[in-house]
Amino acid sequence: MNKSTLYKGCLEPIIMRLLKDNGRMYGYQITQMVKEITKGELQITEGALYPLLHKLEEQGILETELENVGNRIRKYYTLTKAGKKQTSMAMEELKTFMQSLQLIVNPKLA
Repeated sequence: MNKSTLYKGCLEPIIMRLLKDNGRMYGYQITQMVKEITKGELQITEGALYPLLHKLEEQGILETELENVGNRIRKYYTLTKAGKKQTSMAMEELKTFMQSLQLIVNPKLA
């Protein structure tokens, strides 16, 4: 099974948690931080990241700010107040999901 298939459903809470912990971030920075934290095990593609960032922005979970950096305009993402609340709920749901998976992966620990 492809790793990206496994973590695709967890991408939203991963991004939200990074933004909660780090404040504002831009897309490439998010991809690199996930890669660094997971020692290369998870690599988020731009094709997966940007549609999700846009969806979260439309839902009012994220807000954006454009900044001129060198000759480029960089779009930074930050959590809204509602996004911070949603992040806490998403992390709880993710923890519950991981505990359920653990019961399947290691039934002896149940």
